[in-house]
Amino acid sequence: MLRISELKLPLDHDAGALPAAIAARLGVTEGDITTWSVWKRAHDARRKSAILKVYIVDVEVRDEEAVRARIADDPHIRPTPDTSYRHVAKAPPAGRLRPVVIGAGPCGLFAGLILAEMGFRPIILDRGKVVRERTKDTWGLWRRSELNPESNVQYGEGGAGTFSDGKLYSQIKDPRFLGRKVLTEFVAAGAPPEILTEAHPHIGTFRLVTMVESLRAKIEALGGEYRFQHRVTDFEFDRGSDGGRRMRGVHLHTGEFLEADQVILAIGHSSRDTFQALYDQGVHVEAKPFSIGFRIEHPQSWIDQAMFGPCAGHPHLGAAAYSLSHPCANGRTVYSFCMCPGGTVVAAASEPGRLVTNGMSQYSRNERNANAGFVVGITPADYPSDHPLAGVELQRDLEARAFVAGGRDYFAPGQRLADFMAGQASTDLGPVIPSYRPGVRPTDLAPLMPDYVIEAMREALPVFGRKIPRYDDPDALLTGVETRTSSPVRITRGADFQSLNVRGLYPAGEGAGYAGGIFSAAVDGIKVAEAIARAMASDTAAA
Repeated sequence: MLRISELKLPLDHDAGALPAAIAARLGVTEGDITTWSVWKRAHDARRKSAILKVYIVDVEVRDEEAVRARIADDPHIRPTPDTSYRHVAKAPPAGRLRPVVIGAGPCGLFAGLILAEMGFRPIILDRGKVVRERTKDTWGLWRRSELNPESNVQYGEGGAGTFSDGKLYSQIKDPRFLGRKVLTEFVAAGAPPEILTEAHPHIGTFRLVTMVESLRAKIEALGGEYRFQHRVTDFEFDRGSDGGRRMRGVHLHTGEFLEADQVILAIGHSSRDTFQALYDQGVHVEAKPFSIGFRIEHPQSWIDQAMFGPCAGHPHLGAAAYSLSHPCANGRTVYSFCMCPGGTVVAAASEPGRLVTNGMSQYSRNERNANAGFVVGITPADYPSDHPLAGVELQRDLEARAFVAGGRDYFAPGQRLADFMAGQASTDLGPVIPSYRPGVRPTDLAPLMPDYVIEAMREALPVFGRKIPRYDDPDALLTGVETRTSSPVRITRGADFQSLNVRGLYPAGEGAGYAGGIFSAAVDGIKVAEAIARAMASDTAAA
């Protein structure tokens, strides 16, 4: 089978145009093609008056060897790679401790699934609730300003990804096509089949709810066990024969001690108390860079017009997305983060007295506004101290400022772009209706961020406006604050995926600093599960 890339056709091409284009590219007749299928589809909008569809297709053709010889110099035609997933080990006979996964977000979910498929019967701990109960608690914050610190946008089944845009793409290197395993499992769990072929697939919040339920049922059917509302409060280690420390088990807030010698840390980027517990126990933890800023909102129609021109509104295009970056004179980089076409800005707090925003959308992406993080990169040199958890301290400080500025009731502080650029407080929010709930109060956002962040943002906005017309429109809306772009710490691991100084402890996913979203976190969960499987199989063989 051959894979053809960069196959471009007009946006409104008819059904027969694609097989004809395949035949033309290969120099064969359509009758010589035995089967073909679309691997990926995207669009090329660089010429807004003539937007193209771009395909990657897999083709079976008669006399493939002759065709290969004829097109050997074409860099866009290559043999189709094997993308099937194969398990790396099989669980040995019962008799040793079951592996434990802490966290039921994308990373923990796929770590648990892979371990269950290999017969290891994992125990999955999550401090939050099952997804439907969690959804009720989350709406309690959005509708009534009532925060449940253990069940919210950050904590609970599905992790932070459940209340997000549901993006399923990343720029990670994936030579084994582990991402394909993620996508196929999502489709089997109820995701739209189109995610297998779209270049930038997404699912959206409501569909994710039923999908994580389906995957939980699969894991349980394979012998895995979920324990919700079980928060890990501490870790216990033994000294090995070599003098190094090894996992012995975890303490839970229920008072229970769970013995475990293989533990995956899939705790997410907001588990600040768990970061503290790990640090207190001497687990190697480092401060790492992340980004801070605000959410920016525009009417989606503005973005569609800017990105698609006369093709805006075309049913094959959907809501337009964007990605922006600007290196500033003060050495900072301002960029768009987690862009949500046709989505909403959501209250994402997990600690009382602190306020943080995130972006979310449904599969349809048909809400009034587009939103994105409008953020500035920072490094440990910017943190209040050289402590490994100093990034957490900074996050908490900024989120506490936002809580006060919004009125201390989880309303968010907001500002019109015209007022932000002029350095004056907003008294009203203008015609762009904010999507954040429970609500937005106009104010001055500048005091909520360090001066260098505000300086960089004011420089970048006109630049972004030249790239995307109306991006810097005076009526665009900023909402504060965005602080959880990624984990502020790295729980460093070695090549074997284990903690640098605790054997049997496997830091994983976004919370450990090894992923940046649903897709990459899920892939990392697979890799770490495989590492545990190999280790457990090897230990059994050596015994």
